[in-house]
Amino acid sequence: MLIDLFVPCFIDQMFPETAWNTIKLLEKAGCEIHYNPKQTCCGQPLFNSGDVKHSTKLAQKFIKDFPNNRPIVTPSASCAAYIRNHYSSLVDEEHAQRLQNNTFELTDFLVNQLKVLHFNAAFPHKITYHDACSALREYGLKDEPRQLLKNVADLELVEMPHRTECCGFGGTFMVKYAPISTAMTEQKVEHALSTGAEYIVSTEASCLLNIQSYINAQKLNIKTIHVADVLASQL
Repeated sequence: MLIDLFVPCFIDQMFPETAWNTIKLLEKAGCEIHYNPKQTCCGQPLFNSGDVKHSTKLAQKFIKDFPNNRPIVTPSASCAAYIRNHYSSLVDEEHAQRLQNNTFELTDFLVNQLKVLHFNAAFPHKITYHDACSALREYGLKDEPRQLLKNVADLELVEMPHRTECCGFGGTFMVKYAPISTAMTEQKVEHALSTGAEYIVSTEASCLLNIQSYINAQKLNIKTIHVADVLASQL
């Protein structure tokens, strides 16, 4: 199957290894990957900040960067959810509908479209999973990452208390309301630590960046990792 790969800003700039691991997973699942190097941001940060003018320009550019009627796969449910749910208010109906039908978060695509749940990966650690707000509530992603993680050899998945609560990132929320954001992140990390997990895993690099920043500042004995990096272990 020929697919287009969309690499979000956070991953492109700060977690490039996650992008490469996404490619490994998709190729192992039988995909032929097309990557357009002209692609940039989907516009989500601007849209969430109320900048309709410039988010519209980026949405129009996204249409030009991804003109084909084939799956667009991204290792970010928040970006996929934004494209699916909000491009209809920014671009014409035909293009919005095409992108709504074709845009998939990575684990959803692997499980529900390709029906591939096993990658012969091994990750000998206890982990807990963070349900990012946009992934859970806007995209509707819940079971798919867990299904894949449960097929990773030597991995122990332990659910944290209050697992659906926000980590405090929320884009510019963490900057505009720093004390509230930090308190939310502290609570999320405390819940993760209570499981005895060595890693916090999620589909969202932005959430993981926020959580890892708090962990580093507090010098805590836990780490964060993207689900694609876990699934690609030993590939």
